[in-house]
Amino acid sequence: MSYLTEDSETRLIAQARAVRETIIQMLVAAGSGHTAGPLGMADIFTAFYFHILNHNPKDPHWVERDRLILSNGHIVPVRYAAMAHAGYFPIEECLTLRRFKSRLQGHPEREVLPGVETTSGPLGSGLSQAAGIAYAARMDGKKFHTYCLMSDGEQQCGNIWEAAMFAGRNRLANLTAVIDRNNIQINGMTEDVMPLEPLRDKYESFGWHTLEINGHNMEEIVDAVETAKAVTEKPTVIIARTIPGKGVPEIEYDFRWHGKPPTKAEAEQFLIALRSLGGQVHPSDHA
Repeated sequence: MSYLTEDSETRLIAQARAVRETIIQMLVAAGSGHTAGPLGMADIFTAFYFHILNHNPKDPHWVERDRLILSNGHIVPVRYAAMAHAGYFPIEECLTLRRFKSRLQGHPEREVLPGVETTSGPLGSGLSQAAGIAYAARMDGKKFHTYCLMSDGEQQCGNIWEAAMFAGRNRLANLTAVIDRNNIQINGMTEDVMPLEPLRDKYESFGWHTLEINGHNMEEIVDAVETAKAVTEKPTVIIARTIPGKGVPEIEYDFRWHGKPPTKAEAEQFLIALRSLGGQVHPSDHA
């Protein structure tokens, strides 16, 4: 049984395209930033902000909100774009990315932008933060769910596995992690730099429930999260296989786009590619 209706899936797909457009526009305006990862995670962030999360953009400090922790902070343009389209702040503000005194810096700052749960920069820290939040929530009897979105490259950090042990040992069923398994990092392919496989077996050995999905299939994304919430005896990790640069065929799978923005001319071509997919939504038509 799918947890997503056909109409909802169509709407999410269209919304993800709008989020990708905003990512391109903000990167070219900034003249710096990361392209491949944000484009690759647009479907997942759209699913979270427009369907999965229990949240309120008008009250970002709502006590009972779900917590979404972004561990690999360098892909934050996709979070900013999704948040803006969801109504946290004006979409036009996205064009201030990385500017002096902007709320939208190259890595998110918790005390600057309401709705951002943690300041992230150093890779490998997010899962520890999320596990701590989930553990504290259980101690306090809170019912919100904590999600941690991570890159695959940062699975090479030791801190990740300390957190994985802690969450597994304490059976943090109120914690779900999502790994962006796009197989690239800044200087090459993950399996060439530091092999991660068998990634699923590693998490299972640490006491996690594991799922693998296509990170661009809205139905699979939503169904996996609903399955994770139904697991009551252990934390869940969702290994989402994604395409870096998704939506712009000429840069898909190219690790060289991990950490560089498009030029103005490239951005125009990228937007043409994205718009050729069709199905755009108007910014005011929020789910």
